Amino acid sequence: STNPSEISCPHILSVGIGGLGTIGLKIARALDNGEIEGLKLTAVSARDVAKAKANMADFKAPVPVVPLGELADRCDVVVECAPASAFNDVGSPAVERGRILLPISVGALLQHMDLVDRARKTGARIIVPTGALIGLDAVRAASEGKIESVRLVTRKPPLGLKGAPYLEEHNISVDGLNTAKKVFDGSARDGAKGFPANVNVAAALSLAGIGPDETRLEIWADPEVTRNTHTITVEADSARFTMTIENIPTLENPKTGQITALSVIATLRRLRAPLTAGS
Repeated sequence: STNPSEISCPHILSVGIGGLGTIGLKIARALDNGEIEGLKLTAVSARDVAKAKANMADFKAPVPVVPLGELADRCDVVVECAPASAFNDVGSPAVERGRILLPISVGALLQHMDLVDRARKTGARIIVPTGALIGLDAVRAASEGKIESVRLVTRKPPLGLKGAPYLEEHNISVDGLNTAKKVFDGSARDGAKGFPANVNVAAALSLAGIGPDETRLEIWADPEVTRNTHTITVEADSARFTMTIENIPTLENPKTGQITALSVIATLRRLRAPLTAGS
């Protein structure tokens, strides 16, 4: 029989976080607290290095703050929590080095799908967390058959949409609304481009299902909602389903739901978990 002492321990995965804002800091704390078995925080990146170091002052094991491009040199897993404009600064090095990349700016990933082809060559894996959405496992399963249509309707408090490029380009105001106002109706690809801080969920949904050009998206500025609300409707040959999630926004950023960081933590946990539920 094998001596237990001769059995090597599973490799601990080192994790780097690109962006230490609302989402990144919550993930970093979970890793620092040892809450995710088999993973260890190794490095972070942040625009404000001094602030990042201050945020880690109470960590059990503060880690270096390095440039975005260096995370892939230090870590097995790279979590991208940066502004969408900096997505490629995180994603490209991670893929080139054959790392596991968890992108939060999924809308930006749609603009860099060449990374998927590179990942096939380098051995990298791009794992998109469900984020602030629901039911991507059902959509992914349905896509193994034939999906006829996928529609996502997003309703957010007007403040959560304010400043989106699409609104500014089309001179659409969300100020002083008394009733809900539809501000976008189009493809997930165009929606992700026009609302980069708001509808990463649409990009994630499209990648799980029928793609960003066929997935339809409506965005509503609704003064009557206090939670970011997403409703998915899918028609497929295997099932017909509608799912709705109401996300509580973070105190720091009304554009971000509290469940987003938790989704990333759950995704990281699956990388080393001996048992996972859901396809």
